[in-house]
Amino acid sequence: MSQPLSANHLAVGSPNSAISEISAWGLLRLRQQLEQGLPLVPRPYLALSERTGLSEQEVMSAISQWQEQGLIKRFGLVVKHRTLGYTANAMVVWDVPDEQVSTLGKTMADVPFITLCYQRPRRLPDWPYNLFCMIHGTNRERVLAQLDSLIADHNLQHIQHAVLFSNKAYRQRGGRYVSHD
Repeated sequence: MSQPLSANHLAVGSPNSAISEISAWGLLRLRQQLEQGLPLVPRPYLALSERTGLSEQEVMSAISQWQEQGLIKRFGLVVKHRTLGYTANAMVVWDVPDEQVSTLGKTMADVPFITLCYQRPRRLPDWPYNLFCMIHGTNRERVLAQLDSLIADHNLQHIQHAVLFSNKAYRQRGGRYVSHD
């Protein structure tokens, strides 16, 4: 179903609902509110509707459409781990043979104390590492013990790695959708 729209409106809807038009200003306000994070209330979309002048259904439809379009890739939680007492945070970088990096990365991602695991390109000759995993802990000794356990449990003694403990906490925030110039 195709419908001509002005630049001041967006057609939103799901396969099971009627398509409606939402004002561009309402959508802008919604994007600005989403940058602040979802309200921590039982009905966050209703709270967003009250803040933006949109209906709760319009908020849900717009967010759903933005996800389908790839504007919003996911909703996630930004955990300020230092506030929770996790002050020993180590990025462990590994020089994994290219043909093993995907399998090992999936294995590491399933380890409960690894909070983040991803592949990055090597930057030779100075940086041979291609697999990165993050371990957050309350102290360095615990993090290093968990790393030793990881190495022993998965027979990783032969893989070159380095442990990089963070010295500073940078500001953490969610996605930005609206220009703040």
